[in-house]
Amino acid sequence: MQPELETPVRVRFAPSPTGYPHLGNIRTALFNWLFARHWGGKFILRIEDTDVTRKVEGATETILDSLRWLGLNWDEGPYFQSQRLHLYHEAADKLLKKDHAYLCYCSPERLDIMRREQMKRKQPPKYDRRCRYLSQQEKKQLETSGITPVVRFKTPFEGETTFHDLIHGSLTFKNNTLDDFILLKSDGYPTYHLANVVDDHSMTISHILRADEWLSSTPRHMLLYQALNWQPPQFAHLPMILGPDRAKLSKRHGATNIADYQKQGYLPEAMINFLVLLGWSLDDRTELLSQEELIKHFSLERVSKTAAIFNKDKLEWVNGVYLRKLSPEEFVQQAMPFLDRDLPPSVKRPLDSGYTHQVMPPIQERAKTLAEVSQLSDFFFLDELQYDTQLLLSKSIEPTQATQIIQVALQRLEAVKLWNTTSLEDILRPLAAELNLSTGKFFGLLRVAITGRTAAPPLFQTMAVLGKERCLKRLSEALQRLCSFNQNSKT
Repeated sequence: MQPELETPVRVRFAPSPTGYPHLGNIRTALFNWLFARHWGGKFILRIEDTDVTRKVEGATETILDSLRWLGLNWDEGPYFQSQRLHLYHEAADKLLKKDHAYLCYCSPERLDIMRREQMKRKQPPKYDRRCRYLSQQEKKQLETSGITPVVRFKTPFEGETTFHDLIHGSLTFKNNTLDDFILLKSDGYPTYHLANVVDDHSMTISHILRADEWLSSTPRHMLLYQALNWQPPQFAHLPMILGPDRAKLSKRHGATNIADYQKQGYLPEAMINFLVLLGWSLDDRTELLSQEELIKHFSLERVSKTAAIFNKDKLEWVNGVYLRKLSPEEFVQQAMPFLDRDLPPSVKRPLDSGYTHQVMPPIQERAKTLAEVSQLSDFFFLDELQYDTQLLLSKSIEPTQATQIIQVALQRLEAVKLWNTTSLEDILRPLAAELNLSTGKFFGLLRVAITGRTAAPPLFQTMAVLGKERCLKRLSEALQRLCSFNQNSKT
């Protein structure tokens, strides 16, 4: 049983539109959303768009669309930091007046030279605090020269900053390891450090759940809360997501922006289930959880301190399970847009709904993603099959023998009156024995002739769906292929 929280839960997801949302971003959003829903709190969406030079066109819309696709509905927002600049300026002015900040006139060129010299001396690059000690006369001279200053925070020289992290416990940082970080840039926009503190305070955020990469920034934020005389929220820094090789997650591990997973045919329910297990677990064995179960059981106590490992095969397995949970009607409804998008142009549109409903049951049993559906089922829709004639042959079946086998199969199948799985099996299974063939070799040859591939859904089910006319046509075409192959072999 989790203890009751003293204050109403208000959490935020605060992405920056400097790129498209990836797995780590969305996992952070999911944990915040689940935490809010578990405690009956509020999930707030805030777009941190103050880095105007790195803003990516269309990123904000992709962020919103991704959250909607996954069903991570927000209670407030989206708020945009670019529309709240007056709040950051007020906070910066307050810090300047209380002598917790100062104006810095150093040029980018000077800062670059300073950092390079520090790195040569193998010192951590940080501001040398030159402008912290400017006299009033020096400040006036710099102001009249037309330089637009930045605002820097006056980090204490001594002492320590301690805070409690709900995942990592009590953490302490020595203040002399921190620099005088920038609060307001020369363009008037705030840095992340100032903007997120001001917004989290003004939005009465109770808990900040964010990625581990921000752990080292937290002492700066605690110093800001202290200087502004504000009560800080509680912090929980979430474990990183790494690739199977324990390197930083990247595209080479199969990780792309979250919208690509939607295009690749993953179900939102499967993505939620998969993502929540990247850093959280109910126990040591449960791998499939409904949204209701996740909301009921989610707690920060079960969040791991160590990095989570992304496994593409596991994601495909989870998605396959969710695909098979769909009713046949739901599966067809989900698959239709992918079939329409991915089937070859030669396939007539719109697709016949009744026929598609017949095709999909065996495909549903095999598909790992919706994007695979067209590849797994295209032979059901094509008029002409394209495949290598060599597939009709094997080490144990000569071309002449393969020709005779298909000729006999054609004769028997032409006489079939009732074309269904039972009647087809009743005819073809005994025929294998009659031809002195194993069912594996016989059915394998028929499968290639009828589908153009060596692996396909069960043969009799496939033939029943394709229908008598199409099956006989494909067997005749396979016969022609073999005849041509035999003639060419002789010449």
